[in-house]
Amino acid sequence: MSATGAAVLAPAHPPGARTGLLPQLMLALLCGGYTTGAALGWGSDELALFMGDFGLSAASVTAAASALLYARRRPGPDRPAWILFAFSSTMLAAGNAVWGWYEVVLREPVPRTSAADFCFLMFAPPAVIGLLVLAKRPVTRAGWVCLALDTWLIGGSLLTLSWSLALARTAQLDGPSTARTALSLAYPLLDIVLVSMVLALHFRRSAANRAAVNTAIAALALTVLCDALFTSPLLRAHYRSGQVLDAGWFAGALLMAYAPWVGAHVQHHLPRRTPGATTRKVAGSFTALAPYLAAAVCTLGILYDVITGEKCNRVVLFTGCTVVMALVVRQGIMLLDNITLTQELAQKESHFRSLVQGSSDVIMIAAPSGVLRYVSPAAQGVYGRDPEELVGTELAAHIHPEDLGRVVHEVRRFLAAPPGDEPATRIECRIRSGHARDGREGWLHVESSVNRYQSGLIFNSRDVTERVRLQAQLQHNASHDPLTDLPNRALFTERLGKALGGRRAGDGRAAVLYVDLDGFKAVNDTAGHQAGDDLLTQAARRLQETLRSGDTAARLGGDEFAVLISGPGSGSRVDEVREQQIREIADRLRTALSRPYRVEGGEVRVGASIGVALARSGDTPSELMRNADLAMYRAKQAGKGRVELYAPQLQAEVVRRTELAGRLRKALHEGELTLLHQPVVELAGGRITGVEAHPRWRSAGGFASTPADFLHGPETAEDGGERALEPSRWLLEQAVEQAALRYDAGHRVPVTVRLSTRRLFHRELPAGTVESLLDRHELPAGCLVLELAGGDPHVPHEELGRRLSGLRHRGVGIALGGFGRGHGALAALRALPVDVLKLDRCFVEGLGVPPPKGGGEAGRARTITRALLRIAQDLGVRTVADGVDRPEQVHALRELGCAQGVGMAFAGPLDEHRLRRSLARGQYPVPASETAREQVGSCGPPPRPRRSHDETPVPPA
Repeated sequence: MSATGAAVLAPAHPPGARTGLLPQLMLALLCGGYTTGAALGWGSDELALFMGDFGLSAASVTAAASALLYARRRPGPDRPAWILFAFSSTMLAAGNAVWGWYEVVLREPVPRTSAADFCFLMFAPPAVIGLLVLAKRPVTRAGWVCLALDTWLIGGSLLTLSWSLALARTAQLDGPSTARTALSLAYPLLDIVLVSMVLALHFRRSAANRAAVNTAIAALALTVLCDALFTSPLLRAHYRSGQVLDAGWFAGALLMAYAPWVGAHVQHHLPRRTPGATTRKVAGSFTALAPYLAAAVCTLGILYDVITGEKCNRVVLFTGCTVVMALVVRQGIMLLDNITLTQELAQKESHFRSLVQGSSDVIMIAAPSGVLRYVSPAAQGVYGRDPEELVGTELAAHIHPEDLGRVVHEVRRFLAAPPGDEPATRIECRIRSGHARDGREGWLHVESSVNRYQSGLIFNSRDVTERVRLQAQLQHNASHDPLTDLPNRALFTERLGKALGGRRAGDGRAAVLYVDLDGFKAVNDTAGHQAGDDLLTQAARRLQETLRSGDTAARLGGDEFAVLISGPGSGSRVDEVREQQIREIADRLRTALSRPYRVEGGEVRVGASIGVALARSGDTPSELMRNADLAMYRAKQAGKGRVELYAPQLQAEVVRRTELAGRLRKALHEGELTLLHQPVVELAGGRITGVEAHPRWRSAGGFASTPADFLHGPETAEDGGERALEPSRWLLEQAVEQAALRYDAGHRVPVTVRLSTRRLFHRELPAGTVESLLDRHELPAGCLVLELAGGDPHVPHEELGRRLSGLRHRGVGIALGGFGRGHGALAALRALPVDVLKLDRCFVEGLGVPPPKGGGEAGRARTITRALLRIAQDLGVRTVADGVDRPEQVHALRELGCAQGVGMAFAGPLDEHRLRRSLARGQYPVPASETAREQVGSCGPPPRPRRSHDETPVPPA
């Protein structure tokens, strides 16, 4: 850091601010014009008298007005001083006005003693008090005594010298009159006091508004100088108003008028600067020598009388003795003060040394060249370095090379800033440590508070290595999964965004794999959550081991993972090759994740369904992850344990289903849905034993039966919350309400409402909803039958059985819809309390057609149907056939033992008016056996039957 350190620690010198030159130029022009006029005689005696009297009075009035205006606008501790200066200038203005009254107005000589003398004598006391206010006042009694002694030393020396040279002769010329002598001596004596105060307070003035104080002192000094010249007998004998001597008084008055404003201007524009060392040394030397110089002046005055052979004047002798005594007293006070200061300095130094040596922070002082001048003993414990070895070395040699540039920049910026605006700064960097770790050089993270010290810097440093490590750990935890230590969703999305928007080769051609473990919930339910966590940890490890070095695996939550596959290398030239590579990676992941896992001392197996989405131009991270998620769900729907590639039709399917759900909710809220009922008829005698509730969508020309996806809407609509449950809730409430109205009208037949298992256990449908609905409408529980449409693997049979048993105990009938279809129908029949079995329409469609020779498919369907009905009969469960649309089906089902049926062979879905007319009749005619046989044996093809879910043209509601 020899060159670097010198550049870094070199103090900055801010450029000086430009002050206003216009006021100074005007001041110089006025003083120069007055001096020129006085030197040339002003052109006439009247003009000279006017300028010598009223001109000086006007200048003093200007000074008084300026001081008063400044004191009014800028209140502060200096305000009384400027008011006193204004009063002093007013006295000068009044004295000169009195001279002008005699010389200009009355055209008479000024009397030897007049009111002007009183005004001029009142000039000095306010000025002296004003200087005391502006001075830096002592804080102790000894300081006030020293100030008085210094003033007397200077004043006594000036009095001795003045008396020897001029004042004694002046007293002799004035004659025996004591009053006149006192008046003649009053001017010089007051001037001596004023000069003494100016000299004594010159180096004691306050640091605030220094320019204003200097200008005021200069104005008073110039005025006193002119007074001293006027006091001289030679000049006073030939003095007339308007001469060159008046130019000094005029300049002093204008300087006093300018003094307050130049102080405010300079203080506002210039930055605060510390005086240089040379100035401080000169000021200190003058202050120390001032008493001795005063005593020397007194001694010279006495020696002058002795050398000239004149008799030593008593005034000179008395003044000299008092000056010597004051010098002795002052030196005694200074000696005691120095002893006290030395003791306090030693005590503070000892206190400072104890603080530095006992501090746990490392304190270092660096010279402007960057060399360390001092290092505290704490460096041994913090850095593991000997402080004595660090002293004399360069600071840059101990800073980490990667942090050196930043430290240099911050130090230079700090030194360039004004000290008042930025007294200190903080720097964090790495410092070389003497504690080696694993044979390698160690570095400590250090935070330093940096302050200016003379021309160098003080570093107060502390070890923050543990804090930096903790921050790094917290940042890691915020972006990683706590269980598997894989990146979480936020970090994965961030990296995916960089991969899609980067500029490297292959960026924008990335792929996302969405991975879901099949069967993980069963592991959690059977082996426990601890085993599930262990399995997830092993799965994460397998993902990392299988992927390439540039790929990223993340855990999104639960048993869902995501993988970011970076763009293919230079060998991938076409999309087919790219797709094949991604598929191979996905297959490797699926195989690795499907291997057995060792958890809790046993072996478990889970599969993996993976959805793949290839990045396309313009894809965002959220869109690419959504596409991969859709492909993963397609893999699950296709049988699990598969790899599916995203295709645009997947999104179209989601959009279609979302639009359907939205249309359904809109129709529900706008009252476009209505409820139709289809009678359940006894196949043996045609008696109506119940009705089934079917929702319909109102159209312009009547009620159109809804498509199949709308019929299954309550099961396939998005299971996202309250909105997804609204159609099912509406269906249940409308069916119960209308059944209660029919019950009150005397039509006491049960109504069957079809609900999916998922809707029955939906979180937005509490367990007591069905019971409370029956109670609210006062409908007996036996008049309601709940038909379970389809099973849900997420709802265990045990939980479903408990819920249905509670409803059945209340009296609600339970029907199992779609019996005979799907793999879980028989298992559900074994585990669930069921009152009614609804035979699926796929077994009804082939009935009534004569089976071909050899049986065939129709014969097998008839055999299966007979077996299913026999099972229901053995269990004592009532059976209902769905889709009974033709008379021959009625006859065939009756022969096979089916009790009831629903279909167009009897009636389609009816509105409330037609339904009540049918209920009033009580039954439908049942086709005779002969009619059925004739229809079966006829030569021509049978007429196209109407199906149960064809349109039902009815008038609009």
